[in-house]
Amino acid sequence: MPTFVLETDIAAAPERCFAILRDPRLHPETTVDHEGELAIGQIVRFESRFVGMRTLLELEVTEFDPPNFVTDELRNGIFREFRHRHEFRAAGKGTLMIDTVTWTLPVGPLGRLFDGIAAARLRSVITARNARLKALAEGD
Repeated sequence: MPTFVLETDIAAAPERCFAILRDPRLHPETTVDHEGELAIGQIVRFESRFVGMRTLLELEVTEFDPPNFVTDELRNGIFREFRHRHEFRAAGKGTLMIDTVTWTLPVGPLGRLFDGIAAARLRSVITARNARLKALAEGD
């Protein structure tokens, strides 16, 4: 199963970072349906483009331990499997935010041909979201 890990240093407490991640306004251009703050059992729908096609991911929050981590997993979408764990670790006077993303594309070996494209797209979306979270957390 392909996996990547992104680490982001944020000059703010884990509690602040976690609270911002839970805020639906953090995901304005990709969120199709997400009302209220993230919580266990909540369903979140994200719309994006993948290989030129409009895609929809329906994720469920399956693990929730404020302010340490939250995990969302695929319920429906272009992937056969998808899991995104967001961790927040106190580091010095701030937070180390760690995103661990794993997925499996459908269609077996043929799907593996697109893993590099999927990784690049997922990294791009998550890196942009992390930059917004960092800016909000470090702002006034």
